Amino acid sequence: MSAMTEKELQRSKSVLPIGTVMRLTELTARQIRYYEEQGLVIPQRTDGNRRMYSLNDIDQLLEIKDYLNDGINMAGIKAIYAQKEKRAAERKSDSLTDSDVRRILHDEFLNISGFERHSATSLHSQRPLE
Repeated sequence: MSAMTEKELQRSKSVLPIGTVMRLTELTARQIRYYEEQGLVIPQRTDGNRRMYSLNDIDQLLEIKDYLNDGINMAGIKAIYAQKEKRAAERKSDSLTDSDVRRILHDEFLNISGFERHSATSLHSQRPLE
């Protein structure tokens, strides 16, 4: 899994209060809270329980607004986001870690060289095929 880029890291910081979000999205506080109740946007909370939004949250709110303007209802929007989450989870589970790649390459090298792989991890414990 790759590390977050600086841009991604900055976009994920929750630093914007709801008033700023309202101005940027042209949504009312009531609409924003409704989307939160629906689980479509989940702002961070300060110690004083104030909602703080990230640039990613702003993007999500604007996307929700676009979907609604395109005639998609709340159930449809939830289905879209559920599908996106499912695809993201599948991509994450499909990706190989560095250690996975090293293990596969090690096994292939052993296979090509005519050695069997046994439970021991040391190459010295391998014996030639007969």
